Amino acid sequence: MESVKDTTDLLALDRQVCFALSIASRSVIALYRPLLQPMGLTHPQYLAMLALWQHEPLSVKELAELLQLDPGTLSPLLKRLQALGYVRRERNSHDERALAVTLTPAGRLLRAEAEKIPPAIVARLGMSIEELQQLHDVLMRVIKAANHDTPEAQDG
Repeated sequence: MESVKDTTDLLALDRQVCFALSIASRSVIALYRPLLQPMGLTHPQYLAMLALWQHEPLSVKELAELLQLDPGTLSPLLKRLQALGYVRRERNSHDERALAVTLTPAGRLLRAEAEKIPPAIVARLGMSIEELQQLHDVLMRVIKAANHDTPEAQDG
């Protein structure tokens, strides 16, 4: 049976941006798994650690905003990081209602191990730093455009 590609079919699976983004996301995150496993981290936990290594201390609300996650989704993730001994969650001394998230000494030491991850991912993808930066820039524009007209974006 011969396959005829109809370039005018707006519903063709291989023309869907959402399909390409979904497959790319799953594929790239899968590359991280064997690198994160020795540290006991999942990819979402790794993202939280990246934010903390860069901006610590952070309130749960600030961390949720940085990661673009709901605080309710973030709380169990932080509890697991605390159980691993990488972070502490304590009441903020300036605002008792807010939880401050800080790194433990073990969490700080983990950064040296994590510094091996980006070069390993770049090597595995076989793309230049320039190509990856261009991809990052385009994806950030997509994220901004997709969030621009959402009710959440209008409230903020």
